[in-house]
Amino acid sequence: MSYQPPYTITPKILHLIAEISENLGRLSVVLEQSSNLRLRRINRIRTIQGSLAIEGNTLTERQITAILEDKPVIAPPREIQEARNALLAYEQLDLWQASNEQHLLDAHQLLMKGLIDKVGVYRHKGVGVMHGDQVIHMAPPANRVNILMADLLSWLKTTPDHALIKSCVFHYEFEFIHPFIDGNGRMGRLWQTLILSQWNPLFVHIPVESMVYAQQQAYYQALNESTLKTDSAPFIEFMLTAILKACVANTPQDNPQASPQVIKLLRVIKGEMSREQLQGVLGLKDRKSFRARYLVPALSAGLIEMTLPDKPNSSLQKYFLTTSGKQLLKGKGDKI
Repeated sequence: MSYQPPYTITPKILHLIAEISENLGRLSVVLEQSSNLRLRRINRIRTIQGSLAIEGNTLTERQITAILEDKPVIAPPREIQEARNALLAYEQLDLWQASNEQHLLDAHQLLMKGLIDKVGVYRHKGVGVMHGDQVIHMAPPANRVNILMADLLSWLKTTPDHALIKSCVFHYEFEFIHPFIDGNGRMGRLWQTLILSQWNPLFVHIPVESMVYAQQQAYYQALNESTLKTDSAPFIEFMLTAILKACVANTPQDNPQASPQVIKLLRVIKGEMSREQLQGVLGLKDRKSFRARYLVPALSAGLIEMTLPDKPNSSLQKYFLTTSGKQLLKGKGDKI
């Protein structure tokens, strides 16, 4: 009997698939325009920065951009190597087939080159997933990895399920098996992007990984909950929600609405600015009123974003215009 991963297709999953499909239709118009080549490049940087940040890499989007442009960057050599590897790996997505085991091993070799000794080969010893000093998941024994991965790749090749579902199931099952000695997290996210991009090429340019990074704790909770339930539905729901958010964040709304206060805020943002800077430029002294009438509505509408989304209260927090915010201003005749 062929292998069948345990998962339930819930009403929420079906609803999310419908919403994602609807947003992809609108997003295709935006990303396929030649004028949005810069947006596609920015999104690729965000994808890589988000996936690496989950693993503890501290490089910013600007630093990764500099690495892409072969400019000098002052940062730990290992983190620079991780970024270079990831940039190469994501550039080769269209050369790989998701169900091809050799392609999977080749991708791991490229992604982890110079970072560990055993690249492009499955592990030969036991591994556990740690959270601080606590083991939160013991992966299957090493002598089972080859069989488990063969079953998973065979299922991926033959399952009739929707690509959105099978990409999430594969991601979960891959993390459960933990087939490599290191690099499993970034490989799982890379391979989900590959599965999605072979269904719809737009996913090469949608920074899903940055949305996962913004909800890193929930990401791990969904993995753990799925393991406890022996059903990857919680993880599927989490990932589909992240995918939907990534689509919406990059899709201009048909009739974007914003209050006069939000429009004023958008018009004063230049690059990345702190709350104090924004209040100063606007001449506002009441912090509570500024947050309630200006900042929070703009964030909720996806018109601005935080530079540190996982640390909303950080003293280093800054804000910048999103693509939707810039397009809203252009629609009002502003020059961006």
